[in-house]
Amino acid sequence: MKEQFSLRTVRKKIIMISKIAGIVLMVSYLISTRLPLEEDVFFLLWIIFVILLTLMIDYLLGKFISNPISKICEMAHRAARLDFSQPCRVTSKDEFGELADNLNKMSKNLQDTLEKLEKANIQLEKDVQQERKLLGERKELTDRLSHEMKTPIGVIRAYAEGIQDETDELKRQKYSEIIISETERMGMLIETLLDLSALENGAVSLMPERFDFVEFAETIAGRLLIDMPETDFELQYELPEHKVFVYTDKQRMEQVLDNLIVNAKKNVSPKGILRLTLVEQDNMLYFSVYNQGASIPPEKLPKIWEKFYRDKNAKYNGSGLGLAIVAQILSMQDLEYGAENLSDGVRFFFSIPIIK
Repeated sequence: MKEQFSLRTVRKKIIMISKIAGIVLMVSYLISTRLPLEEDVFFLLWIIFVILLTLMIDYLLGKFISNPISKICEMAHRAARLDFSQPCRVTSKDEFGELADNLNKMSKNLQDTLEKLEKANIQLEKDVQQERKLLGERKELTDRLSHEMKTPIGVIRAYAEGIQDETDELKRQKYSEIIISETERMGMLIETLLDLSALENGAVSLMPERFDFVEFAETIAGRLLIDMPETDFELQYELPEHKVFVYTDKQRMEQVLDNLIVNAKKNVSPKGILRLTLVEQDNMLYFSVYNQGASIPPEKLPKIWEKFYRDKNAKYNGSGLGLAIVAQILSMQDLEYGAENLSDGVRFFFSIPIIK
């Protein structure tokens, strides 16, 4: 009996409304014929009742049929425009409610799928851009490496041919030394390039340790500046008189200091000042090396950290990889670094947190 009168389907709702309307209409007619009223008045009252009954049926049909269909159609139109911002709010326990629920589930699945697809497209675009970047870098690296190798290979070939034709033993010995020197230069260039490539690609990781940076800097500066008798500059330094500990990769930071100090030493003007400074401030240790000499054109300052960049007017030869390695090592540790022109020279600097 309960199932018979259940309104869980649209068909049953329509049949139930029709039956109720018919029964009410017949009962109302029978009742009205028993009333002591004139025929015209009776007919008018019955017409009014029929109109009210029709409006009631229209309201019920709208509530159970038209409104759910309108909401479902509206939801379908939004879904066609890929707009899944609003769900279909039909909560009836019939086919319309089931359809609305399935539409909401479908919309959610479509929205999730589209979001995943969008993320996948973004990632794909990034991968494509990264691949293009890598291809560009490889081409640039190949071109630059080929250019860098031309000179030493040409020198080696020229002196190798010279050895074949030269009878003077002293000259042959000199030619052999030049060939060995150029070979070592190529070997160092390739080794440095491979090291930089490993750092950039994450093939190697840093091995931090706690150590006194003041003694560390003094040792490197002594080896590169003080212990070299051919120095033609005035060395100045400002270092703390107590130990200052940091936590970083000691071997890699030695590369950083080596390249920065050697760079300053090669660019300092004759009889000029080379100043090494370590300053503590706000739990940070600030390192800087200044060389008196020619400034770097402002538009070229950002380029000095790039691979194989060299100033055409530089008075020394180098691989053009030293500052690129400095930048990579410091960037891997999120340490701030830079270079700036002063009134009569250039200062390179970086900062590192102090630990107790």
